[in-house]
Amino acid sequence: MNLGRAVVADHHNATRQTVSLDGVWQFRFEDGDWREAHVPQPWQAEFDDLFDSFGHAVYKRSFTVPANFAGKDLALRFAAVAYACEVYLNGTKIGDHEGAYLPFECAIDPALLRAENEVEVRVTTPSADQHAFPEYPFSEVPHGKMSWYGRMGGLWQSVSLEARNKKRLTSLTITANMHGTLVANLGFTPAASGLEAKIVVRDDAGKAVAESAAAASEAVDVALAVANAKLWDVFQPNLYTLTVTLGNGEDEVTETFGFRTVTTENGSILLNGKPVYMRGALDQDYYPEGIYTAPSLEFLEDQAQKAIELGLNTLRCHIKIPDPRYYDVADRFGLLVWTEVPNVAIFTTDSARRMRETMEGILQRDRNHPSIIAWTLINEDWGTRLVENAEHRQWLKDSYEWLKAEDPTRLVVDNSACFPNWHVKTDLNDFHYYRSVPERRQEWDDLTAQFAAGADWTYSPLGDAERRGDEPLIVSEFGVWGLPNPKLLRGENGKEPTWFETGSLWGDGVGLPHGIEQRFAALDLYRTFGDFDQFIDKVQWYQFMNLRYEIEEMRRYSSIQGYVITELTDVHWEANGLLDIERNPRVFHDVFGTINADIVIVPRPERYSAYSGQQLALELRVATGGLSIPAGAVLHWSGDISDSINVPATGPVSVADLGNTMLTMPKVSTNKELTLSFSLEAGGSVLATNTCTIALYAERKTADRPTIAVNDAALGDYARGLGYEVVDKKKADIVLVHAVNGEDVDAMKAGAKYLILADGSVKTNHNLRTDMPDGELPHRSIVADGKQFKPAYDHHLPNINLVERDGTIWRGDWIAGFSWLRRDGVFADIPGGPIFDLSFSGVVPLSLLTGFKPWEFGNNVQSGIVCGWVHKPAAIIGKKQIGRGGVVATTFRLTREAPGADPVAAALLDRLISATAGLSQDV
Repeated sequence: MNLGRAVVADHHNATRQTVSLDGVWQFRFEDGDWREAHVPQPWQAEFDDLFDSFGHAVYKRSFTVPANFAGKDLALRFAAVAYACEVYLNGTKIGDHEGAYLPFECAIDPALLRAENEVEVRVTTPSADQHAFPEYPFSEVPHGKMSWYGRMGGLWQSVSLEARNKKRLTSLTITANMHGTLVANLGFTPAASGLEAKIVVRDDAGKAVAESAAAASEAVDVALAVANAKLWDVFQPNLYTLTVTLGNGEDEVTETFGFRTVTTENGSILLNGKPVYMRGALDQDYYPEGIYTAPSLEFLEDQAQKAIELGLNTLRCHIKIPDPRYYDVADRFGLLVWTEVPNVAIFTTDSARRMRETMEGILQRDRNHPSIIAWTLINEDWGTRLVENAEHRQWLKDSYEWLKAEDPTRLVVDNSACFPNWHVKTDLNDFHYYRSVPERRQEWDDLTAQFAAGADWTYSPLGDAERRGDEPLIVSEFGVWGLPNPKLLRGENGKEPTWFETGSLWGDGVGLPHGIEQRFAALDLYRTFGDFDQFIDKVQWYQFMNLRYEIEEMRRYSSIQGYVITELTDVHWEANGLLDIERNPRVFHDVFGTINADIVIVPRPERYSAYSGQQLALELRVATGGLSIPAGAVLHWSGDISDSINVPATGPVSVADLGNTMLTMPKVSTNKELTLSFSLEAGGSVLATNTCTIALYAERKTADRPTIAVNDAALGDYARGLGYEVVDKKKADIVLVHAVNGEDVDAMKAGAKYLILADGSVKTNHNLRTDMPDGELPHRSIVADGKQFKPAYDHHLPNINLVERDGTIWRGDWIAGFSWLRRDGVFADIPGGPIFDLSFSGVVPLSLLTGFKPWEFGNNVQSGIVCGWVHKPAAIIGKKQIGRGGVVATTFRLTREAPGADPVAAALLDRLISATAGLSQDV
């Protein structure tokens, strides 16, 4: 506990008195003019011209000392200043501090005081320039996500003047467990030595439930017990207070705490001896206006309430030490918190020392909060190099052991890992991986299955890992982007937040928000989505589809004991929140809790598409989390198909495998989406609900189909398997190929119509051609500066480039690409859309088409993709006129399975053939 935030006992002669110095200060940055600044908040939050600035600044303001403070010890208290500062009172230096996140105080010599006093705080926020900031370069100080969203500097938490007795309590640590026993570690000033300290524990009604007394000294431990103590638990935030009264009231301090025990056993996290399934979200603790500074207690309470509405029971406070009120709210709402030490960028002796000192400060300030159940030392190997540096691995192992000894009441994670790093010694075997679906669905499934089976890639392979084997498995980061609506983020005058101009240096530029509506309009995407608001809604539902599928897949495995979604809120340009940065909910807010719950129904169809009247296998499982399923439970489903199945009694953190059920699809004459609604019921109560959507296709019609010519016998066999007549090129309506050459281009110029399935099965020259045009030979033959000119691939007819997605921002993981198919013309009856859903899993392309101008995305591009804040447009289906003929090209993978096996593949190919046959000819 840090006594700067202790609750003063509520009576008239309270011995600790405080005057807030928050409000307007005079501020100057470097050699600039003086101006007014408002404390608390970083200067970057208040002044647009100083956004992401670093350097030196000065704050100053005047204050008077109240008359009733006379004769008491006085101190200026700073809750947090970023990064280093010197404090002056009336021109005399009274203290300094280094570190951006934790409180400190400066004692005041009464001889320095005047009737009117001036406090001056000289603040330094460093850059990485070691010459300019040799004592603490940015790369060697704990800074967290300042390296992503911009540096923070200044008085970003509250400042106050405090008066207290010379005889007083200096520290109070409370260790309370599920058995109702506690130990209070007390520290007092030398002046208090020998005075009696009375300790009283009270319940939430104010009733005294335990008492003791001890003689004050530098360090004294007091043990107490509370009979039938109410335990602090998830959503059951039973809190107690412990009050220390010194002597005859020389000092009195009250601290809030809870009785609870956190352990692990047999692969599970136990809270008070019972399994708890972690349903978490990453929380970077950033705010819309104050950036680092929370607007108010009410704002934090509203945020916690929305987290609970979303089904969350855990917040992973990500490499930032929050305002203490954050933990107060979590304590009162019954939310678990997993806190991380802010990272450095470079591991040095100084940076290692600073991380240790930061963790020590966190323990001193925050360890009495029952909501905090876990600490993380390193995130994703940031600042260390575990893969190649044995010294770093040993330091991490030593740090884990030190922290476990310092605080055995919580779990400790050494390195919250991601590829290619891992753990060396940890209480939780957690790992991060991002894959979007349907784009990389199989990768997600494979990684999750391997992780659930205890994959060896989560620990050091270098012989120095200490793995017990029963560490709980937590997928501690996953998720996908869904964009906020910019209209909700702009000010009343339409002004964009300053951060709208940031993000361009991330994700190959797709992180830049500014201009999103203009890019949407330039690409004519209104023709696909209707309008911009509908686009945002569809993108958010795409985010929900991803999260639901990925949560369901993790819940199929009882060995996985929890997950952490990235993330609770958007942070500036990073748009993967369940809420936007203003805490506005996504469109799926009210339904998200149905799949982010303890008991989750997991329906897994053989595929997410089917034909009219077809039999479709459906795997059914029910995961329990921290709850149980009683005997007599029944799982019902309804919609176009209705049935039920009995569910056996199932204990906590388990999975009931109900096997496969064969569903008979209804007969339909037109394509549609079929939605099954599931409900698990027992004893008249609904325990869980979920839905599953199948793209249902009517029976294919093969009459009056265009005739097809091919260059590839296998393609011919495939077309015949779908009922097409394969004929000679001279008689064919269209030519079906995987790639073209000069002869094919000549045929198009003469009026032929080509459909190119550019699925990567034929090697090309980074375009749709297998050859080089002779007319380009002079260009390719030029040698200049010792280098031969490269071919101009984008100039080769049909002027369409082929780009592999892997290794590019288009691949589909952390920053999402939104793939769409415009439902008009011959594609109008494809179910769903416009954004790809799970039924597209088998046809998702591995390559994309470029070479289309922005104006073509509303007409010549039938299917495409944009990334992040509507950047990097590329085509998946596109058409071009070539001479008197033309071409339709697609990168959809349509021939992976037997003809007709995948209804989506067959439907897309049918419509592509029709679209190609319908190309106009310049006769």
